[in-house]
Amino acid sequence: VCEDFQVYCTLFPKPITEGDWNGAGMHTNVSTKSMREEGGLEVIKKAIYKLGAKHQEHIEIYGEGNELRLTGKHETASIENFSFGVANRGASIRIGRDTEAEGKGYFEDRRPSSNCDPYLVTGKIMDTIMGPDAPEIKPLDRDVA
Repeated sequence: VCEDFQVYCTLFPKPITEGDWNGAGMHTNVSTKSMREEGGLEVIKKAIYKLGAKHQEHIEIYGEGNELRLTGKHETASIENFSFGVANRGASIRIGRDTEAEGKGYFEDRRPSSNCDPYLVTGKIMDTIMGPDAPEIKPLDRDVA
């Protein structure tokens, strides 16, 4: 199709760097059985605290050029700081409104870029959330982001 229309396709996370444009990410929805059961929201929060404790390790494998996308603008978090919030598209990790309301469900890691290796991302997330506990992190207020 690209050849027919002389179009160039790329998986680069920020193909247009001039102007006010969003980038491209591979947002990753995450849940385990215990997250989808009663009391799952607390399990989700504990997993998020673990991800926050290893933020830089995750960023290192979440794709090349991601620093151009994760600027804190255009519904992204800053690559420098980890955050999470309910219905907050400006956070590193987003918990959906339904998940919060039901007290169980899944969360979305919004940091992986469009050119990441999904197997590395999934493996890193699972290694981290199945690991030892981490200190609590306060959620990012959507109005502040």
